[in-house]
Amino acid sequence: MADSNVVLLDFWPSSYGMRVKIALAEKGISYECKQEDLEAKSSLLLEMNPVHKMIPVLIHNAKPICESLNIVEYIDETWKHKSSLLPSDPYKRSQARFWGDYIDKNVYNGVKRVWTGKGKEQEEWKKELIECLKRLEDELGDKAYFGGEEFGYVDVALVPFTSWFYTVETFGKLSIEDECPKLVAWAKRCMQKETVASSLPHHQQIYAFALQYKHRHGIQ
Repeated sequence: MADSNVVLLDFWPSSYGMRVKIALAEKGISYECKQEDLEAKSSLLLEMNPVHKMIPVLIHNAKPICESLNIVEYIDETWKHKSSLLPSDPYKRSQARFWGDYIDKNVYNGVKRVWTGKGKEQEEWKKELIECLKRLEDELGDKAYFGGEEFGYVDVALVPFTSWFYTVETFGKLSIEDECPKLVAWAKRCMQKETVASSLPHHQQIYAFALQYKHRHGIQ
């Protein structure tokens, strides 16, 4: 097992930070979690991630690793004492990375646009988000998890965003479960895992954060 000197720079509502916490939990790694104020970033964060100046940052043996999916892969490759999150087959591994990249490029923006949007723009963004989620649901198919019977990389990449579904549904006036029942069933299955449940905040906490965010930024 690698050295256990592990620190996570985090911001608790961040789906990207949640990914790292799930991956660490899957590997059974103990770590220190330091919460960041993104409006008053710490000198440690600025030192550890001088390029993007964003969380999450994993600091392992005083060396920083940045960008959430990159961190997940680092965790997977560094701590090999438990089953891998990425498939061993090169083709399947490439497909997992493809869907991780798809999630990064589409889900975060889709989620945020809906819960911060209004009017005709919000209606269009709702359609785009549902199309995105349905595409992911099609990829999931009838499998228990995206990689098959075992929880893995794509599940880690996507499941943190489900903690925002209640907020999206409330502000967007839609039902993700009605639109994507298999995807919501998958999310509930993931939440039965202690590694996931312990890493994701309750949806009401996320909703309260979103309310404060909208008030602070004058979003009605």
